[in-house]
Amino acid sequence: MAAASSSLVDCFSRSYREAREKFLAAASRCNLAVASEINPAGLGVDGEPLATDAVEVGPSSAESVLVLTSGTHGVEGFCGSACQIALLRDDILRRRLDECGVAVLLVHALNPWGFSHSARTNEDGIDLNRNFLDFPVEASGPDGYAVLHPLLVPDHWPPSDANEAELQRRLDAGGLPMRQAMVGGQGSHPDGLFYSGAGPSWSNRTIRALLRRHGTHRKRLAWIDLHSGLGPSGHGEKIFGSTMWGPEATARALAWYGRDLVRSSSPRSVTPHTQGYIGMSAPRECPQAEYTFMTLEFGTVPFDEATRALRGEIWLRSHPDAASDLRQSIRTAVRRSFYVEEDFWKGQVLGQFRSVALQAVHGLSTLA
Repeated sequence: MAAASSSLVDCFSRSYREAREKFLAAASRCNLAVASEINPAGLGVDGEPLATDAVEVGPSSAESVLVLTSGTHGVEGFCGSACQIALLRDDILRRRLDECGVAVLLVHALNPWGFSHSARTNEDGIDLNRNFLDFPVEASGPDGYAVLHPLLVPDHWPPSDANEAELQRRLDAGGLPMRQAMVGGQGSHPDGLFYSGAGPSWSNRTIRALLRRHGTHRKRLAWIDLHSGLGPSGHGEKIFGSTMWGPEATARALAWYGRDLVRSSSPRSVTPHTQGYIGMSAPRECPQAEYTFMTLEFGTVPFDEATRALRGEIWLRSHPDAASDLRQSIRTAVRRSFYVEEDFWKGQVLGQFRSVALQAVHGLSTLA
């Protein structure tokens, strides 16, 4: 099959710094005002400032707004950023927004530290999609995580064959509950995987402020959080948390996105059930709005490969004195697990994203 066109591929970037430059240039071309929040964690790997940038596209008087977020999981921003840049460069799609009377809020690099450092977690080791809890919460992990922790994050990297075998044995013996304990979010081990944090992170506070600024005067709010890493390579799974939002929101999401919308509680879903995920913030900040949240997840590598890369990332945080070649190999593994450097994959991502974005815009429009 033919590769994606060079103009589409150019929406993707080789670094956070390049992605931000492209995003700001695309917004400037559209004469859009950019609101930038600088992360106080310091500079990125190229000495660049770390920022979450936001622009609103479409009619300012719109009663409906679609929120599109990238980089919730840092390194996954390579995928989400390209989708946002493509939208800003798409004159036809932006005209459709005006015709439908829908505004779109683009939030670029919600976790800029992770994006720049090729990490899924943020500057504090927090998995941002586990951080939206009602703090303070009791600092105890789900059943099973404490047992798995020393196996998931061993003293030495790479893990030994014995370590891998024992981890697999524990997971097989514990079944789904044990796997859920591993990935669902935990607050007891700051040096562990899927750490939820001890309070709202900088990114948490940033997205809440943006929601209040752009959403409290709207009647309808839809949100697509862009992710990568789970599922068959190049496939964009539309994931909806039906158990959280109820039958009306479920019916609305099915009408918008089609029968291939996957409920997160379904065994078919590539995503696990998690606590404290980002979509929980909108009802609190914009309670007046009819709300429809969806995660769009683009597949990359097999689950076990991605999990091993994340284990390496967490191990590296506790071993800053690791040899330079080992540090680089871990960071490369994380990047490859969430970003596929192939034109065909990039074309798959942008094509499916455009279709889903239009579905959301038309859904919001028909409700007007």
